[in-house]
Amino acid sequence: MRGLGCPVRFVITAGQKGDAPQAEALLADLPAAVVLADAAYDSDQLREAIAGKGATAVIPNNPSRSKKYELDTALYKERHLIECCYAKLKQFRRVATRYEKTARNYAAMVTIAAIVMWLR
Repeated sequence: MRGLGCPVRFVITAGQKGDAPQAEALLADLPAAVVLADAAYDSDQLREAIAGKGATAVIPNNPSRSKKYELDTALYKERHLIECCYAKLKQFRRVATRYEKTARNYAAMVTIAAIVMWLR
């Protein structure tokens, strides 16, 4: 997401797959000073990838984590823009209800919705 809450990249996956395994691929080749994510993305591998980009990871610690990292709560409050982006995407009925039966067509609809969001 960029600062104004518009999508920059997305990946269509199967419904039972988690989001976290896609994070590194989505972050590749994108400049970032800070990466905001929720606790589901808390992994050493992702934190190392973010640090390798020269960015700061603002990710709350998973409750089961033994090594705790400090969280910048002021920056983490900006994560609401990500949730707002999802809410805006869900305003597009074809995206929210997944009328499209193929991944290719659904990706096209999400792309169109993202373009509309960028143009507003």
